[in-house]
Order: sequence, then structure tokens, then C-alpha cells
Amino acid sequence: AERAPPAPPTLHGARRRREVDRARAQAAAPASAQGGGARAHLEMAGTSEEAAGMVKLISSEGHVFYVDRRAAMVSQTISAMLSGQFAESRGEIRFPEISAVVLEKVIQYFYYKIRHTNSSQRVPDFQVDPEVVLELLMASNYLSC
Repeated sequence: AERAPPAPPTLHGARRRREVDRARAQAAAPASAQGGGARAHLEMAGTSEEAAGMVKLISSEGHVFYVDRRAAMVSQTISAMLSGQFAESRGEIRFPEISAVVLEKVIQYFYYKIRHTNSSQRVPDFQVDPEVVLELLMASNYLSC
């Protein structure tokens, strides 16, 4: 039986800022002080995101999202970046034109697509706030997802 992908990130406002601050603090701390558990310190502990099956996606504001590699491969653009001769093939991709809110929604779609592809049950609608529809359309066009 194949393992289901982890739940998509759903951080909002102040909670997101706290999570980003916590991840930055963990990344800055020595690996021995981190206790060996969180994804935010994979590189510090001597393990790359690629080996751990994670990809680091960074929004235009600098928000960092760790995404399951299989989920990130839903995007043809990200898939090409990770498997080609790009600098991004090491598992860290910056998106200077995509905001954190839009990138978060794109990542949620990656997990939605994996969960509902080849599903025999009724596929629920993918909910999108009207305020981000245009930006999301442009991002999905760029990412080919």
C-alpha cells in the first residue's frame, strides 16, 4: 500500500509568521540542539531535502514551504527544474513573482491533485477565494499545473 502524502500546509496571518520565524530559528540553531525532528533543519543535520523526499519552495516574500517531492512533481515546471541541469535541481526553488498566499494555494492543489487522481469517488470542488483567482491563474499557467 502506498503511503498518502502529508497534509498540505494551511497557515494564515500571524500563525504563518510564527511558523516561518520558528523554522528560521531552527535553521539557525546548531543541528545538535534541534532534537532531530523538524523538516526545517534537514540541511543542518547533514541530510538534503532531496534525500528526505522534500522540496523547499520560497515565495516572493521569503516564506518557506517544505513540500513532499512527489506533490511538487505535479507541476511540469517544477518537475523540469528538479530533474534538469538547473540550479534548482538541488531541491530549493525561489519564486520571486509568486506571493506566499498564492504559493500556499498552489501547494494545496498539488496535494488535492494527488489525492483525487484516479479516484473512484466524487471529486470535491477545489475551493479558491475570489481575491486570488487571477494571481492563481497566472501562477498555475507558469507552473503548468
